[in-house]
Amino acid sequence: MKTILKTERLLIAEADHNDADFIVQLLNSQTWLKFIGDKGVKTKKQALSYIDESLVGSYKKNGFGLYKLCLQSSLIPIGLCGFLQRDYLDHPDIGFALLPEFEGQGFMFEACHALMNHAESALKLECVSAIVLPTNGKSCRLLEKIGLQEIGTIKQNTGGQELLLFSNKKNPSTKS
Repeated sequence: MKTILKTERLLIAEADHNDADFIVQLLNSQTWLKFIGDKGVKTKKQALSYIDESLVGSYKKNGFGLYKLCLQSSLIPIGLCGFLQRDYLDHPDIGFALLPEFEGQGFMFEACHALMNHAESALKLECVSAIVLPTNGKSCRLLEKIGLQEIGTIKQNTGGQELLLFSNKKNPSTKS
């Protein structure tokens, strides 16, 4: 396990093939399906492909990605948090998801706060964005708590659902 950061209670590490069962569980959790969407990852084989293409692929291509969050005390994975480089945003955006049984305990704030500091100090990211469904109040509040502000709306693609756009800068540009 390649650890990126440690916080008071968490290890933030790159995901690998050992995480396939966890990825199946997280990507099929009620909150993932409701607020992120069905990625079609139902089997261990599909999870391995997701890890290779979406997670490890981003680490290699961008130098960052979504990282696994593990409890320091047990090394149990509880969520993902990190940065994505989307083709319709000029700047990386922070994304996160937590297994429902670990929500409401401050873990995601702890991870996001540490990763925002990492984005500035190690990754040298001047601007970080976030996209979120307007109905996801918990995520909106968390984004504000870590220093992002709502700056408008954006659609992922033509005919796509309108998302709230957050940023740590007042006037970031977006690709049209």
